[in-house]
This record gives sequence, C-alpha cells and structure tokens, in this order.
Amino acid sequence: MNEYHRQASTRPVVEPALPESAAAKVPAADQTLRILSLLATSRGPMAATMIAAQLDIPRSSVYHLLTTLQEHGYVMHLPEERRYGLGIAAVALSSAYERQEPLTRIGRPLLAALVDRVGVSGHLAVPHGRDVLYVIEERSAGSPPLVTDVDVRLPMHLTASGRAILAMMSKAQVRALYPSSDAFVHRTAAAEQIDRYSKLRSVLDDTLNRGYALERGSVTDGLASVGTAVLDHRGWPVAAIAVTFPEQRFSDTQVAALAADVQTTAEALSSRIHGRRVAS
Repeated sequence: MNEYHRQASTRPVVEPALPESAAAKVPAADQTLRILSLLATSRGPMAATMIAAQLDIPRSSVYHLLTTLQEHGYVMHLPEERRYGLGIAAVALSSAYERQEPLTRIGRPLLAALVDRVGVSGHLAVPHGRDVLYVIEERSAGSPPLVTDVDVRLPMHLTASGRAILAMMSKAQVRALYPSSDAFVHRTAAAEQIDRYSKLRSVLDDTLNRGYALERGSVTDGLASVGTAVLDHRGWPVAAIAVTFPEQRFSDTQVAALAADVQTTAEALSSRIHGRRVAS
C-alpha cells in the first residue's frame, strides 16, 4: 500500500451534507407520493387529467409517473375507463403495515396511561368481519380477569368497542354486515337482545348522539363498558378503545367522565396514526 492509500484509508468518511431544509424535496418523489395518497383516498379510480388538475402537477409528468407506478404494480390502469387505481403492490404494503401491528405498539402506552388515570381495565380492539379482535388488554390493579383478553374475538354488536366502530361506518356498510337476523348472535340471556337490524340501528344512532358507545351486561353480567372509535386519515374506524367497570359502582355522571377520558385517548391514538376525528 503506497503512502497515498495509507493516508486515504485513515481519513474519516464525510457524508455529503443534506440541504438545510428538508423542503428541498425531490419533486418526482413528492409528486409520486401525492398521487398515491390521492388514489388511496378517492372513492374509485381516477383519470390522469383529474389527478393532474387536483394535484396541480403537469399532465405529462402525471402520465410518466403513473406509467412507472404501473410497471412496479403500485397502480393499475383500467383502459376501458381510462382511469387509474391502486395496484396489488400498494395493497401488499398495507398488509405489511398491518403485520407490524402499529396500532398495538402506538396504542399500548396510551392505553396504559388511561387505565392508570381511571382505575379500571381497558382494551384496544380492531374490526374483524362482524367481530372485534382484542389486541391489547391493560388490567387495572386488583381487577378481575375479563373475557376480552388478547386475541379473543367477540360479536361487534354486543361490545362497546364494536358498537363504537359500527357507529362510525356508513349505514350501507353496517347493513351489508348484518343483512338478516341470522347475522345476530347472543351471549347471555340477561343481555339486551339485539336480534335485527332496526334494533342495532337504534343503538348506533344513540351512540352517535351520545358521543360514545355504551354496553351494559351484554358480554358479562354485572359489567359495563364505554368505548370510542379510532379513526384513520379517511375518517374510517380502524379500532376502538374501551374500558370495562362494575355497572353498579358507577353513577351516570361517573360513566360520562370515564367516556370523556376514553375519547381523549382515542383521539390521541387517531392523531398518532395520522387520523382525524369526525365532529360529533
């Protein structure tokens, strides 16, 4: 090794300085992400001219970017409609995001803080067909075990978590989930019986008017729960936070106070996943 190479090998590697403002964006990357975001939030496939107009991107650039995205599977082209929609690769990214359990990771400290404040057990649940799947349970000190343990599935319409989620869905979506009386199951004989869509719709309308979901004895006799939905960037319910407490020990005023704490936590989680709250 000559003197030059010896000196060069001992020199510290200096990374090229990035622009002071991260706002010195790479235009193509910025435009690509904006196109994907627009397609993800639109009601259906869009024409390239509409994409260009809404994002204020030159039409020629939009066509070039859509072609590249299509080649990599992130966009699909519908030639008969002359429109573009999200492709399979974008769906795969979404699935990968779900597999990383971001809601669980982000939600656990928020739920733990909620349980510490209110002194009753809490849980985070996600929709799974007509069920809710519990992904976090935080038990308060001295409280008995609940049936809503991690990985347990329960019918949506019986739980505060499920009702909070259903209340934030469109009526058409809820109706599609519950097309007939066969879709309704019951857990306890003492529970309020929701055995048809009209009864469920009444419960969900009450939930919207009240601002939170309420369940009394539908899952476990003597226990009640209040819950609020967690919303994504489209305002779609992706989860719900709820707390469970002995029904006879809490007055209506105390229940409302619990619900306010749950709402605050759900709003914090919605914000952390880049969600937004829908006005009551």
